[in-house]
Amino acid sequence: MYVQPLLPAGAALGAPVAGVTEEIAEALAEEIRASAERVKDLWQVRWEFRTFRGDAYAGLVLAAEELTADAVVVGASESAGHRFVGSVAVRLVKAGRWPVTVVP
Repeated sequence: MYVQPLLPAGAALGAPVAGVTEEIAEALAEEIRASAERVKDLWQVRWEFRTFRGDAYAGLVLAAEELTADAVVVGASESAGHRFVGSVAVRLVKAGRWPVTVVP
């Protein structure tokens, strides 16, 4: 799951960022595809990549609900601002709706 921000910081300054988030989504899907191909002889891996625009927390909650997820795995935030506001991972943990694993 990749949630593309609605209004990236660069957009406020007039930078052409909409295409960049699409490129990120395509690169992530290709990386997952290549990784699944590498392990196909060892494990049967079923995967699905979804992307949309919006708030990351709301998007992950929606996806987890739609997919009736047993757990949620998210990457740790690298943003210094999240120390004050709270990261997506922390918000998911506090919601208490699924077990949440945070990976570096």
